[in-house]
Amino acid sequence: MPDPTAVSPEHPPTDVVCLGETMAVLSPPDDRPLADQAALRLCVGGAESNVACGLAALGHRAAWLSRVGDDAFGRRIRAELAARGVEVGAVAVDPAHPTGVYFKDPGPDATRPLYYRSGSAAACMGPELAGAPELRGPRIVHVSGITAALSRSCARLLEEIVVRRTPWGAAGRRPIVSFDVNHRPALWSGRNADAAAALRDLARAADLVFVGRDEAETLWGTAHPDDIASLLAPAPLVVVKDAEHGATSYAAGEATFAPAPAVEVVEPVGAGDAFAAGYLSGVLADLDEPSRLRLGHLTAATALRSRDDIPDLSEALALTRR
Repeated sequence: MPDPTAVSPEHPPTDVVCLGETMAVLSPPDDRPLADQAALRLCVGGAESNVACGLAALGHRAAWLSRVGDDAFGRRIRAELAARGVEVGAVAVDPAHPTGVYFKDPGPDATRPLYYRSGSAAACMGPELAGAPELRGPRIVHVSGITAALSRSCARLLEEIVVRRTPWGAAGRRPIVSFDVNHRPALWSGRNADAAAALRDLARAADLVFVGRDEAETLWGTAHPDDIASLLAPAPLVVVKDAEHGATSYAAGEATFAPAPAVEVVEPVGAGDAFAAGYLSGVLADLDEPSRLRLGHLTAATALRSRDDIPDLSEALALTRR
């Protein structure tokens, strides 16, 4: 009997599958508050699909797995991601639930997101999606803690993928499961204790974890990168990002630090996703640890200089050759 997970030479396996919600994004063209704006730009954005777009720009075959509504926003999202080189053929179209939307509201200290995603098509994802054939062949499956906060069914889906490893069974080829903590307090409103436990347990079960030093302090009261890595053991590879200071990775008992380059920040939204895309590109290219961290910083710097949720990261790849 032929192997149902085998991939023909005409259809090579996807390098990375990124699973999670993507929304329509309405954002001001400048740094004035939302209330002062007369017109907004329509874009698309979602942590996991941002990573997929970044990886596609860096030359990898990336797919996005999710659900969208049968509406104009859902069509725009699929078209935009496909135009950026991301495979979207497995994205489900839900006729009963809408595509999520969020607005960007610039402020003096930070840009505040205003979410309109309750009851969205993506929030209706459930554990059955773990059986999708698209999850069986990639080298990396990338997910984030945002999905765990969307609904109980989404939380069960992440448990199937990250903890139970259901898509691959006992003898199947197992990809690297990459997990970005991506704590969004607004999505966990009134459930802070649930967030701390759920995101800790998912991180401990993953193969590769991305976490911000600040979010680790908020979630678990743990501020030093060494302590964060210890808290998330037995995760075999933990990358702790510390904003403009740099990032430290922990693998096989060894810590590697890479300072972040100086950059004039236009908007910080999307920088963490860009870092993940750069680092995962380094994993796919079998780069050493310092080179992976450097590529992550270069892609993050590109995002920091842009107002777009999905900046073109290809320029960062050129910088690695200098």
